[in-house]
Amino acid sequence: MLNFIWISFIVVGYLAALAQLLQGDLDIFTRVLTGLFESAKTGFDISLGLVGVMSLWLGVMKIGERAGLIELFGRAVGPFFRRIFPDIPAGHPASGSMVMNFSANILGLDNAATPLGLKAMRELQEINPHPDTASNPMIMFLVLNTAGITLIPTSVIAIRQSLALQQGLVGFNAADIFLPTLLATFVSFCAGLVAVALWQRINLFCRPVLLFFAGFFALMGGLYAWLSALPAEQMTQMIGVLGSGMIVTIIVLFVGVGAWRRIDVYESFVDGAKEGFGVAVQIIPYLIAMLAAISVFRTTGGMDYVIEAIRRGVLAFGLNDDFVPALPVGLMKTLSGSGARGLMVDVMTTYGVDSFQGKLAAIIQGSTETTFYVLAVYFGSVNISKTRYALAGGLIADGVGLVGAILIAYCFYH
Repeated sequence: MLNFIWISFIVVGYLAALAQLLQGDLDIFTRVLTGLFESAKTGFDISLGLVGVMSLWLGVMKIGERAGLIELFGRAVGPFFRRIFPDIPAGHPASGSMVMNFSANILGLDNAATPLGLKAMRELQEINPHPDTASNPMIMFLVLNTAGITLIPTSVIAIRQSLALQQGLVGFNAADIFLPTLLATFVSFCAGLVAVALWQRINLFCRPVLLFFAGFFALMGGLYAWLSALPAEQMTQMIGVLGSGMIVTIIVLFVGVGAWRRIDVYESFVDGAKEGFGVAVQIIPYLIAMLAAISVFRTTGGMDYVIEAIRRGVLAFGLNDDFVPALPVGLMKTLSGSGARGLMVDVMTTYGVDSFQGKLAAIIQGSTETTFYVLAVYFGSVNISKTRYALAGGLIADGVGLVGAILIAYCFYH
């Protein structure tokens, strides 16, 4: 699918350029070529800027892992997961792998989450009565994985900071999307959970599940009630303080507990940081490829036609259309994380990283998941050919999450 989209961007853009050339625009191919070179440079610069931030965060996460804090977090949410996976025998190792997978996702540790998720799928396959068909626990696990809550969207924050430097913004707080992103991911998570629970007839009205929802709603409701009473500019500042404060607190907590448990904190950090360079460098070709295709499509006017068509539909219903430029990010994210990342960068570059459109694109990118990719990789790892309603559940979570992200962005930033 991504191959088809990439080719379409290039071919449609080229045909549009030919049409403009025939109409007398002799500079069209010069603009296309200039845009290609600039997009390649932008993709490399962004990826290079990610090296430091990803190394920092993966180093901190390695400290938390060796200090036992990530495992402790997994135990804390264990009762909740036991209720929504009733078909898994008590004490089965799949439960631990799933909890660790969700913990890594919540903390933004994507490179650790995937191996843990694949391990969980192999363990779930061991208790699957039909090896070629997705079991109920597998479907619930994958839908929640694609709609998982993200506490800290590390890569999105890093990209925003890198672009802010390029755009000459002084004192920019890239973590000011922390709370809106958290809320948007929770909306998506709830949609996926409820959809699959209805399919599987799981009773969500039990104490661990209700306590989970009640605690989250109380916390988020209190924060929003407090923040909504502030002027728009001050509210934005406070969101940034909460986001950056949370990140700094987690770092200090991990380091402090690691030191208290007498692990080699420095060596742990270095071991984790070594992985950060590889993660950042790995995305360079994918980001440049997508940015190049988007550049051709945008330079020749193709992107403008798509956005304008969506905008007219929105205006026909009497709605505000400021969110439309960021909408392609959410549509692409279902198919490809790298593709959506390229579109997010394009929105931030076009409208500004601190604009409403730029913030909304960041929230969408940080709160949605690549459903088709996750299902293909996870089911493919255990040779599942009959996926049942897994895709439908994931798309429901994606759709509700996208609408939720737009509404939340309007509440906080518009």
